[in-house]
Amino acid sequence: MRLAFIAVAALCFAIACTEKKNDYKQITSDPFLYSKTVKELNNVVMQNNFPPIIASRNYVYANIAAYEVIAAGNPQQYQSLAGQLNGLTTVPAPAAGLEIDFNFASILAFCQLGEAVTFPEGSMKDYVDSLKKLVKDHGMPGKVFRNTVAYADSVGKSILAWSKKDNYAQTRTASKYAVLDSPGRWIPTPPMYAQALEPHWREIRTMVMDSANQFTPPPPPKFDITNKQSKYYQEVMAVKNAGDSLTDEQKHIAEFWDDLGNRLNVSGHIMFMTKKFSPPGHWMNIVGIAAQKAKSDYATTVYAYTKTAIAMFDAFIQCWDEKFRSNYARPETVINKYIDQNWVPYLQTPPFPEYTCGHSTVSSASAEALTSVFGDNFAYTDTSELEFGIKNRSFTSFRQAAEENNWARFYGGIHFHNSCLVSTEHGKKVGILVNQRLKMKK
Repeated sequence: MRLAFIAVAALCFAIACTEKKNDYKQITSDPFLYSKTVKELNNVVMQNNFPPIIASRNYVYANIAAYEVIAAGNPQQYQSLAGQLNGLTTVPAPAAGLEIDFNFASILAFCQLGEAVTFPEGSMKDYVDSLKKLVKDHGMPGKVFRNTVAYADSVGKSILAWSKKDNYAQTRTASKYAVLDSPGRWIPTPPMYAQALEPHWREIRTMVMDSANQFTPPPPPKFDITNKQSKYYQEVMAVKNAGDSLTDEQKHIAEFWDDLGNRLNVSGHIMFMTKKFSPPGHWMNIVGIAAQKAKSDYATTVYAYTKTAIAMFDAFIQCWDEKFRSNYARPETVINKYIDQNWVPYLQTPPFPEYTCGHSTVSSASAEALTSVFGDNFAYTDTSELEFGIKNRSFTSFRQAAEENNWARFYGGIHFHNSCLVSTEHGKKVGILVNQRLKMKK
């Protein structure tokens, strides 16, 4: 909760908050406020240990709620997603003649969905209360405040009702993944030996894709560890050899894109967890960095976050559909069993099948969405990992960042490089589909 007040204090400082009582529009029109709010949800997601696929659900509904408010307030520039996203038929329109601060309403709608979709409910309440106090203290008239809160609530309830029909609740009670220790098949990996994460995610309603298997990748190389000429054996040895001779630069690349939300650290008899944001949280940060560099206005900033969140959401469904079709073993499992029982990957292996790579899939989908907003060859420096003690990396484009992620998973020893390449190709297809089908900015 303390983070909420720190965030607001930082915002006030950034916009030269004074004792003036009629400058609330200066606050609510600043796109930095929206980015700070997304980061606040990012912190909630991280602290509550949400895995990446569930995190993508948190971000997508919150951003869509915000976007719908912005589209309603800017009908000449933006178009509602109603009738464009699967199952979303209508969103409440504002009553004619009412004065509404649509920017502030978008934040309230975002937080309303963040609270409702993210457990525990109410986790953003202190943050919202502090923002409400801020705008009141800076002169937002009572009538405008009430109209704004009421409209945000109506949009939030509409998006929440739609979200509850995405089959998420039903997958909470679905059957567990059956672990079969057969050659080449995924089994839990050390040190956590956790069960497979979200084996029924393919059953979640997509946003834009026609179905989870719309972009089915080719089967991975057939398991064949005894034939040294086989594609499979060569892929396995490439991971081992790379892991045994990593340079400092390669280690930095692996660490920068690690984004393992919960890492179990083991030292002798001592075990403890460290937390980071997951891949969707990382890409949400990148959206904020890009929007700030481009000096995007408030509406464009919300638009960029929303399109990226939609692309990531569908990309995860596409990826998880394949993961639990092929049930492919991780490099660590195969190397330990057949080559070197003491080998350990540089990064900790996450608990789900190897093929295809989730991070590579959502990174390439995000890169396509962001390129459609900010253009290709958009150079930026990613500062996302500084809070975890990892130095920045700079990129010439979003696509270059996504391509580097391929190598990161390979250097980390948690994915075969072939998987990363296939994942990038198919994540890109998802991103292109989102760009082609969604008519958002007029």
